[in-house]
Amino acid sequence: MRLTEHPILGAAEPRREVSFTFDGKAMTGLEGEPVAAALKAAGIAVHRYTRKYHSPRGVFCAIGRCTDCVMVVNGRPNVRTCVTALEDGMAVATQYGAGDVEISRPLH
Repeated sequence: MRLTEHPILGAAEPRREVSFTFDGKAMTGLEGEPVAAALKAAGIAVHRYTRKYHSPRGVFCAIGRCTDCVMVVNGRPNVRTCVTALEDGMAVATQYGAGDVEISRPLH
């Protein structure tokens, strides 16, 4: 599920495939693409759940202005995945609630 050719920008430049994990599951993506794009290509749409209502959120603005796509990346919460480049070996995890509270388990 990736665009290989854009009607205005032309063909995508070739990129190296890299490995990363999402919630402990091994995945692959293209080096340098946004983490959110790699997840989208793998069929992952939910990046976090809100603290108060446990509502799912994913990519909204895709330019780093909102916080809908924040996730825990390499142990760091509140990373805007739409503007964070994918690197080999990254550990990406769904974020539950705010980054300043326990995020390792779902809120109920």
